[in-house]
Amino acid sequence: MRLLLTGASGYIGKRLLPVLVESGHEVICCVRDLKRFTPPESLKSKIIIVQADLLDKTSLENIPKDIDGAYYLVHSMSASSDYQSLEQESAINFRNAINQTSVQHVVYLSGIVNESALSKHLTSRKNVEIELSKGNYNLTTLRAGIIIGSGSASFEIMRDLVEKLPIMITPKWLKTRCQPIGISDVIKFLSKTIFNPKTFNKDFDIGGSDILSYKDMLLKLGQKRNLKRIIFIVPVMTPKLSSYWLYFVTSTSYKLAIALVNSMKIEVICRNDEINKILDIEPINYQTAIERAFSKIERNEVVSSWKDAFISSDSSFNISEFIQVPSFGCFKDIKKNIYSDRDACIDKIWRIGGENGWYVGNWLWRFRGFLDKLAGGVGLRRGRTSENTLNAGDALDFWRVLYADKNEGRLLLFAEMKLPGEAWLEFRIVDNKLIQTATFRPLGLIGRLYWYAVLPFHGFIFKGMLQNLTKHNDVS
Repeated sequence: MRLLLTGASGYIGKRLLPVLVESGHEVICCVRDLKRFTPPESLKSKIIIVQADLLDKTSLENIPKDIDGAYYLVHSMSASSDYQSLEQESAINFRNAINQTSVQHVVYLSGIVNESALSKHLTSRKNVEIELSKGNYNLTTLRAGIIIGSGSASFEIMRDLVEKLPIMITPKWLKTRCQPIGISDVIKFLSKTIFNPKTFNKDFDIGGSDILSYKDMLLKLGQKRNLKRIIFIVPVMTPKLSSYWLYFVTSTSYKLAIALVNSMKIEVICRNDEINKILDIEPINYQTAIERAFSKIERNEVVSSWKDAFISSDSSFNISEFIQVPSFGCFKDIKKNIYSDRDACIDKIWRIGGENGWYVGNWLWRFRGFLDKLAGGVGLRRGRTSENTLNAGDALDFWRVLYADKNEGRLLLFAEMKLPGEAWLEFRIVDNKLIQTATFRPLGLIGRLYWYAVLPFHGFIFKGMLQNLTKHNDVS
């Protein structure tokens, strides 16, 4: 069967894609930015990739007409303060577009919306469901609560809290109960639902086997890490203060923190387990889900991460718009050095950032990240998804990867920190030299003053970084 997979470059889409291909489906991957989509080599010959933006009706003409089913995995939770109207518009455009195809079944992954008083985030999910249900196809909505898996936003935020804070003064929503579900079970539900007539035109709640409070989840995660944690719950912490607390302690963006806090005040518990019986799935418990997540992290096998989505930076842009580094009106710091071993040099470049650091002045990088957090930026806590792999679209500390080609020996990064201008950092192998170029396009007088203020630090950091990248030693 021919399946349309929207959100193919997202956290869920990246994990669902190989399962659908292995099941024998021909998958059309629908992505907004072709340069951000890097499927495994083993899948490239088995899929079709189309570029389509659900907010651009013209681009939706790229969707093939002869499709049998479709997955709707698109969310815009923190891409804009007006994400509710954007999500609704996207759903309407999608519905109208695939009404012109031969599609028989659409599967939508939503959030559990059982309470009458919903957060803006969950209300938006419900509105999308209503719009999708108006199409001339069968719709199945799977509603999930907290998803636990390596790289998931919920898991990584809880992990940040547990590993950084031995004592937590927390808001009262930590008493809220929820029914977390492992990412492996989410993929099972999604893959087994498609074309199952027993699920047509119905909605189902999917969850794991445990019902826990957020406090219980944090404590159990601490036990798994052999970390004794003490949690005090206070009633005086407002939603805004709670959002700031999450933002400064974890790697989340502020807009995402607000959305999460508002949602966490509402219980998300499955109404029943009817879908488990229909699809013959027995969901794993919370303990097993976190064990599997840490196992993937320890083996450096994190397939996808929420940090690589633009929700981690409160920004949204097409990589192609920034991949050509400008020259006019820009300041540049260009340094060159001969390397002794090309492969070793490239390996070092591809391991830069995250736990491995920036090869010189790591405390200065951390301080710059702290200042960025104070200014409302992403800070340095996002790290990186993989220890030695980089793809276009990946988050790398407070940078975004625009271009990454090991064979060519070129890595291009774009700064997502708060700056009075725009900044690029490029590493390029030319002949027997590594050329390292920092480019800054200032915004007005403040931007120019900023460049001259940080220039002394650049002299130390960029020179030392280049020397360490070109020096031959073991990087394993």
